[in-house]
Amino acid sequence: MDSASGGGGGGGGAAEPSSGEGPSAGGGGAAEGSSPAPPSRYESQKRRDWNTFLQYLKNHKPPLTLARCSGAHVIEFLKYLDQFGKTKVHISGCPYFGHPNPPAPCACPLKQAWGSLDALIGRLRAAYEENGGRPESNPFGARAVRIYLREVREGQAKARGIPYEKKKRKRPTVTATAVVSAANVSAPALTHGVEVGGSSSSAAPGVSGDGTAGGGGGSGSGADTAAGGGGGGASTVDPPTTIV
Repeated sequence: MDSASGGGGGGGGAAEPSSGEGPSAGGGGAAEGSSPAPPSRYESQKRRDWNTFLQYLKNHKPPLTLARCSGAHVIEFLKYLDQFGKTKVHISGCPYFGHPNPPAPCACPLKQAWGSLDALIGRLRAAYEENGGRPESNPFGARAVRIYLREVREGQAKARGIPYEKKKRKRPTVTATAVVSAANVSAPALTHGVEVGGSSSSAAPGVSGDGTAGGGGGSGSGADTAAGGGGGGASTVDPPTTIV
């Protein structure tokens, strides 16, 4: 979020990446293989947001500690960030209330968009537990915070004329069970085809042996009959033998 990164994260958050990555960058070629990977964009933003919130607690009147922070204080922090917002939220008396694209400017205030606040709370909720906080006492996961975010979403949807609807992901209809069952069905069919081929090849000698004139020479006579096409007639014609 732009406001969170530009609010209190400019002092503490900007100095930490350079101090954390400096030794690994200048440690020499031998340490390059073991140097940790630079933090991702999400981790860097989460650290800046966390520093911003800690600075807010320090400047709070009276000052607050993290252990005494509650969901009400988190809501106060979100309202405090509205002064850095860039989203036009029309009030109920504005002629452009409910228009997604107003034709002219108006005097309605700028606030933080609901999506930015929702993402901010998610990052701060994770940072709280990463810094030793217990999940059951996490103020960013309090019920009051969830109710506030829902009210902001519904209010901005009406004021801006832009409904916030989560898109449902379509799951693939083909499951692993269907793939396995299809494979089991096709396997016997393939085996059956091999058996049919084997029986047809073994049936060929049997067919040629049906015109059996002799016992052991059935396969040879079968090949001759298949080539000649005559069956028994081709095997009984032996004039050359009589002449010799």
